[in-house]
Amino acid sequence: MEQQTTADEAALRDLGRRWAEAEVAKDLDTLDAMAHPELKLVGPLGFILDRNAWVHRYATGDLETTELTWDQVEIRTFGDVAIAIGRQHQQAAYRGTPNNGDFRISHVFVRDPQARFGWLIAHVQLSQMVAPPGGAPAGPPTGDRS
Repeated sequence: MEQQTTADEAALRDLGRRWAEAEVAKDLDTLDAMAHPELKLVGPLGFILDRNAWVHRYATGDLETTELTWDQVEIRTFGDVAIAIGRQHQQAAYRGTPNNGDFRISHVFVRDPQARFGWLIAHVQLSQMVAPPGGAPAGPPTGDRS
């Protein structure tokens, strides 16, 4: 089982790298190939995009992402489902308004042997990373806070 987990984690990290590259390249075909039919994205301000809106965010030219990195990633697999929690650093703008920064990002992946990358993105949730009220440090990115 350990070997499968390691192989799954490598495949998911590769998928994440390709996802970040597809966002910057505005590669709708690759984003489409990664998206589960029921994909939902919850944005940092609480809005929800369905699969079609997520895949086609770049089609109008309203969204411009010039840099996107996915790091500090922790992946847990549960059979044919995996959850990744990481950091998304981006330089982006929507309709000319900057949307730069660091976001905590969670992905839910579902294994699909028919999919180009072996896994599909079923869910994405973004939260802006800010210091807690009172100026206390935000703590470690993942793991035990004790």
